[in-house]
Formats: sequence, C-alpha cells, structure tokens
Amino acid sequence: MYDLIFFLVLLLLGYVFGQHAEKKHFRSIIEREKQLRGILTFSERRIPDEANLQGTLVSGSVVISVDFFKNFVAGLRNLVGGRVSAYESLLERARREAVLRMKEKAQDFGAASVWNVRLETASIGKGRQQGGVGSVEVVAYGTAVKPR
Repeated sequence: MYDLIFFLVLLLLGYVFGQHAEKKHFRSIIEREKQLRGILTFSERRIPDEANLQGTLVSGSVVISVDFFKNFVAGLRNLVGGRVSAYESLLERARREAVLRMKEKAQDFGAASVWNVRLETASIGKGRQQGGVGSVEVVAYGTAVKPR
C-alpha cells in the first residue's frame, strides 16, 4: 500500500514540477521570439541573386528531456493508441528553441535573414527495450545572409 502511495506522490510531483518547467520554458521562448522576429527564416534553397551578399552557416541545437509524468502518460496512451500530446509539446518546445538559437547566431553574424533552413530531430537516451523516449534533440541550421 505504501508503495502505491509513494508512486502516486512521485507521479503528482512529476506532473506539478514538469508543468511548471514547461510553462516557464514556453514563456521564455515567446519572449525571445518577439525579440528576434526581425530575422526572417526561409526554407527556400536559393538565396536571391544579389552580388553584395555575404553568407555563413548558422545552427542551433537543443536537447530536452522527457519528465517522468509525460513518459508515464505516453506509456498509457501507447496501450490504447492515438495522439501522444505529451510528446507533441516536447517536440514543439525543442523545435522552437533550436530555431531561436539559430536566429541568435545569425543575429551575432549581423544577418537579416536565414535561408535554406532545415530541422533534424533525434531521440536520445532510451532504446527499444526500455520503451518511451529519454530525450529529444533538434538541430536547426541554415545560411545566414547579410549585405557585404
């Protein structure tokens, strides 16, 4: 009986602290997106033909861990099937954070735009035997362009 209570308390703590950390991260992302909205990003491969442009590769990467509660809920969802919204918010945070880090490097370069933006994702930390996802890595990269 005590084991069940202990497990439920840990689950509740994981939920509370996980939600707090996620909301705090989303607030940080939204604020930084406002600050960097002037740096435009494009997925087009071809940069406009202007002779006086200078470009460099910029990238941003992030690794975000899944909290215990999200892993637990995702495991339950896997039993019945359907969307795993716990992982969707994790991927959204990771994607937006990686793009922001890429934009920050473009800003340091003095660029006004980033072209040929690409995103790569990878699951890190847990193998198939253990189930679930340990962490997710997202890398955003592209060509930052500024006038010469």
